[in-house]
Amino acid sequence: MTSFHHSFGFCFLLTIILAWSISPTRAVYHGYVPSPWTLAHATFYGDESASATMGGACGYGNLITNGYGTDTAALSTTIFSDGYACGQCYQIRCVQSPWCYTGYTTVTATNLCPPNWSQDSNNGGWCNPPRTHFDMAKPAFMKIAQWKAGIVPVMYRRVPCDGIRKGGIRFSFQGNGYWLLVYVMNVGGAGDIHEMWVKGTKTGWISMSHNWGASYQAFATLQGQVLSFRLTSYTTKQTITAYNVAPANWNLGLTYQANVNFH
Repeated sequence: MTSFHHSFGFCFLLTIILAWSISPTRAVYHGYVPSPWTLAHATFYGDESASATMGGACGYGNLITNGYGTDTAALSTTIFSDGYACGQCYQIRCVQSPWCYTGYTTVTATNLCPPNWSQDSNNGGWCNPPRTHFDMAKPAFMKIAQWKAGIVPVMYRRVPCDGIRKGGIRFSFQGNGYWLLVYVMNVGGAGDIHEMWVKGTKTGWISMSHNWGASYQAFATLQGQVLSFRLTSYTTKQTITAYNVAPANWNLGLTYQANVNFH
């Protein structure tokens, strides 16, 4: 009887270990999960059209046509992380103010809110370090508070971008014949990029340097080659490869979409 129980216990434990080792959701899975709620403050910029939010330090250009809409925010330097925060997604809800609405909204980081050292950090210099601050597009701000409030305390948390980023990662090409500048958009998972490589049909993998915001560059002659890209997430460190993203006759000024994304 004792021998049976020992054998059964060993087999059961072995089954659990094997199941854990082959499970797709075990520790090696790099999916991004929400962070804890943290206190910060939020203001807004621009008007209801959000036209003032187009472009921005991340380099996403027209936020409407590129899929970001008006649910966007500029981050203070404390959390902008030299542009590596571009594309990250945040849930924000107003707290501790009579101007608050209930519920939260989800925004994407698309811009930098720079310091204003001519004003006190508690009186106009809202984005001065070490403050954590969200300067939201006005339509996004109006989902959490009355715009007359001007500034409100908020609770925020990082969340996966999968719910608002659909399809594969997009690569917008700029540069010239000897310099390829790529803006990376529509990033799922944690929403951010830390490292990037490009490969032509006649080259090996070429490391791209971080230019600014969500753009990466390679000083190489790549025209006339099918291009593939490899990317590593800033937050999760997950690496994915997008093969054959751009055809051999690719052109500057165009955007190409991969069939893969982070999750």
